[in-house]
Amino acid sequence: MLPLAMILHAKGHVVEGSDRALDQGRTGQKFDYLRAQGIRLHPQDGSGLTRPEQILVSSAAVEDTVPDVQAARRVGASRTTRAELLAELFNAASNSIAIGGTSGKSTTTGMIGWILHRTGRDPTIVNGAVMKNFVTPDAPFASAVTGNSDLFVSEVDESDGSIARYMPHIAVLNNIAIDHKPLDELRGLFLDFVSRADIAILNLDNIETSAIASQISPDKLITYSLGNFQADLVAGDMDPSSDGIAFGVTERASQTTAAVQLHMPGEHNAANALAALAAVGACDVALKEAALALNEFSGIRRRLELVGTAKSVTVIDDFAHNPDKITATLDTLHAFPGRLLVMFQPHGFGPLQLMKQAFIDCFARGLHEDDVLIMPEPVYFGGTVERTVSSRDIVEGVAAHNRTAFAYVDRAACGDKLRELARSGDRIVVMGARDDTLSQFAADLLDDLS
Repeated sequence: MLPLAMILHAKGHVVEGSDRALDQGRTGQKFDYLRAQGIRLHPQDGSGLTRPEQILVSSAAVEDTVPDVQAARRVGASRTTRAELLAELFNAASNSIAIGGTSGKSTTTGMIGWILHRTGRDPTIVNGAVMKNFVTPDAPFASAVTGNSDLFVSEVDESDGSIARYMPHIAVLNNIAIDHKPLDELRGLFLDFVSRADIAILNLDNIETSAIASQISPDKLITYSLGNFQADLVAGDMDPSSDGIAFGVTERASQTTAAVQLHMPGEHNAANALAALAAVGACDVALKEAALALNEFSGIRRRLELVGTAKSVTVIDDFAHNPDKITATLDTLHAFPGRLLVMFQPHGFGPLQLMKQAFIDCFARGLHEDDVLIMPEPVYFGGTVERTVSSRDIVEGVAAHNRTAFAYVDRAACGDKLRELARSGDRIVVMGARDDTLSQFAADLLDDLS
C-alpha cells in the first residue's frame, strides 16, 4: 500500500490511512515516514472515515469485518481495492511495463525502473519492495518513484487474480511455479496476461513460461535464456562470486554484445537482468547503454541482503518464501563454502497448507547434510485463518529425509537456537515474507553475535 499512497500523494491527492501494524506498534519507522510526508494516519477503528466523498482503498488482507470497511458503508464512502486502483493508474499510462511471475518480480521491476531512470526516461515505478538505488535520507522506503514521462513500470500480482486487470504495452513473465494458486490456474492467468500485451517477454529456461511462449505470435514475442541460443537475448560466460555475478549478453538479431557485472549473486538474478534488458530494449534503450546502467544497480532490500558478519558468522536477510525462491537462495549460497543455518518463517497458514509437500521437498533437496533448518509458526497478525498445517509438519517431513530441522512456537526460541548453533564460518539466513520485523530480527542476531 505504501508505494500506491506515495504516488497518489505526489499527484496532489489527499491521502490518509490506517494499518493494523500501526495499532499493534510494529514498523514505527514506516509510519513516521508517512506522517513526515503529510499523510495523516488513523487507528483502524473506523474513525478516519466520516464523509461520503472519501474513497476507501484496501489491500487484499483487509476483511469486511474490519471497522474501517463498516464505517465506509455507514457514511456511504465508496470502496475499491489496491489492485483496482493501481490497475487504473497503470492502464491510463500510454507506455506501460508490467512485470509478472512467481519469483523475481520486485528485482526485475527495480532493474527496469533504474535503467529507464538512469538513461533519462523518467519513469513512474511501483514496486513491492524497497529499491536501494532510490533510497535517500528523505526517502528511506523507496518502493515508488513518481516520474514525469508516459512510462509506467509496475510489479503485478497473481496471488489474488488481480493481474487480469492490467493492460500492459510490455508484459514481462519471469517464471511460473506453485505459490498462492494451483498451477493450472496460474497457467491461465499468465497466458491471458501476456496475450493482452503488445510485446511479451518470456523466459525460455522455465518450462511453464517456455510453453506459453510457444502460444504467442512471434511478431510480439521477445525471449531470453541463460544458455538457449534460440532466445533473442542470451547470457553466457557466467562468473559468479559471493556478492555478485558477471556475464556476457548477446542480442541474437544484431549480434550486439555487452558485459554485465551485477552486484547481486546468483544465476536467478542474471535471468532477472536479461528480462530487464529485454524490456528496456523494447523501449529503444540500446543494449550497451542498458548494461552500463544495470552495472550500477545496487539491488532490492531483503533479497539475499548481507546484514553483516560477526566473529566469522555471516547473517543474511532474504525474502524467499515459496519453494522456487527458497531453492534459488540455497543454490546460490551453496556455490560458496560455509554451513547454512536457515530460519524460515512461513508467510501464512494458507500458503503453508497449499505448499506443504513442496516446502518439504525443496528443503530436503536443497539443504546439505550439515545445514540446519529452524522454523517458527507462520506469521499471523490478525484475521480469520485455518491452521490445519503447522511448521512442525514441514520440519518432520524434512527430518524424514535425514536433514536436521527444528520447529519452535515462536521466533525468540528460534533465535536462541541459532545463537547456540552458530560457529565460525556459518551463514545464518533469515527467510520469510509479509513481516518487516524479520529484518530487525536479523539485525538483532548480528548484534548478539557481536
